[in-house]
Amino acid sequence: MVWVAITAIGLHLHADPQGHGTHQELGLPPCPSALLFDRPCPGCGLTTSWTALLHGDFKLAFSAHPLGPPMYLIYTFSAFVALYGFVRSRHFDLTTRTMSRTLSALAIIFLAFGVTRMILTPHFRTAKEASMIAGLR
Repeated sequence: MVWVAITAIGLHLHADPQGHGTHQELGLPPCPSALLFDRPCPGCGLTTSWTALLHGDFKLAFSAHPLGPPMYLIYTFSAFVALYGFVRSRHFDLTTRTMSRTLSALAIIFLAFGVTRMILTPHFRTAKEASMIAGLR
């Protein structure tokens, strides 16, 4: 159900060509990391990436957040596996050592990528975000 909602929202949104900020179409504020530090947080660009992927703009999807398309595909696969399990009345054991290690490894990869991107990507603010900061001074 959550996958359907996220996919429907992604299809409704328009991917911001600057690579982040698409979530603001939902009335959400800009990323505090972009505003305060002029650097991306680990999740910056995920909404844009998923939205671009759903609209077939693969170049923008990967440039907004390189891990976005693989994450969405894993999420999609997981949703269909869960649906299959529900239909077949099968319960998947998510507490196995293998599953714990896999999820831990994915989280470490995501955070390591995010921290590296934060360190290596200065001047991340969009013109709109820069004007917001200028208005506060």
